[in-house]
Amino acid sequence: MREDVVLITGANGEIGHGLIDYLAEHDYTIVALDLNPLDKELRSKVAHYLVGDILDQLLLGRLVVEHKIRTIYHLASILSTKAEYNPETAHKINVEGTLNLLRLAVEQAKWQGQPVKFIYPSSIAAYGLPSIEEKMRVGKVRENQYTEPTTMYGCNKLYCENLGRYYSRYYRQLASDYNPEISVDFRCLRFPGLISAQTIPTGGTSDYGPEMLHAAAKGVEYNCFVRPDAVLPFMVMPDAIKSLIMLQEADGEKLSQDVYNVTSFNPTAQEIFDITLAAFPEAKINFVPDKKRQGIVDTWPADTDDSAARRDWGWQPDYDQTRAFEEYLIPSIRKQYS
Repeated sequence: MREDVVLITGANGEIGHGLIDYLAEHDYTIVALDLNPLDKELRSKVAHYLVGDILDQLLLGRLVVEHKIRTIYHLASILSTKAEYNPETAHKINVEGTLNLLRLAVEQAKWQGQPVKFIYPSSIAAYGLPSIEEKMRVGKVRENQYTEPTTMYGCNKLYCENLGRYYSRYYRQLASDYNPEISVDFRCLRFPGLISAQTIPTGGTSDYGPEMLHAAAKGVEYNCFVRPDAVLPFMVMPDAIKSLIMLQEADGEKLSQDVYNVTSFNPTAQEIFDITLAAFPEAKINFVPDKKRQGIVDTWPADTDDSAARRDWGWQPDYDQTRAFEEYLIPSIRKQYS
């Protein structure tokens, strides 16, 4: 008999590391999938890991046959800055890959006779504000506001949110064999910029925050690619993992929407610079704004409204700005490079 498993795609990424650590500690049976071999420190924590592409239909078919997948955390994607260099490839991986995973969830639900949970991390890239003046005027942005993204990554994320809604609510409803119990239970988080103390940033547009800290700890000069007044919402990785788990465990009857904002604090780049310099006085950090990346940041919200998540499933971050830097980021990063 096949045992129940949790499938994690993009398992080698920043979120994947934290999620595998948490699920392994809580005795989940994990199947990890990534384009590269799973990092050595994670291998003992998973039941199986596969090296492969989410566009590979044969590989996904093998997963359906060999495992009873009860929950999918679909983390694999090409991030915002990298996606702008090759938007067609980004679309193929971010959209077609997600569609493949949703189909896999449908097949698993049919075989098991019950819904498969599909946990999907989206991004503030799904937003698109028309001007910096509008961004600063509106402050906190709700899930249904300003959803006109200006990047391929944002377009991909917003479209995949709607794909998930379709497969969760509308797929096959007109078919003669439609059964609402055999479906995809799609649940989505719109993350702010994520900062991890353990893993190196991998090309996100919000990565100027973690890049600043990691460079300072390593003692290398860093050119920050945004202006000092650039502002975005952020969250540290432990809170990102917490929110994913909380949403996965939430009572579906209490969920009033498919997509939820979560956030924690929203410093300016200047504030991050000041905190970093106070912790690493020898750091060499310069503000050298990149027109393209700064332009993207200017279209993303200065803050997001996560009141729906707080109301529906009790979301609340453990780390505010002070605790995030003083108790988690600075000590962990300092230790990592000591």
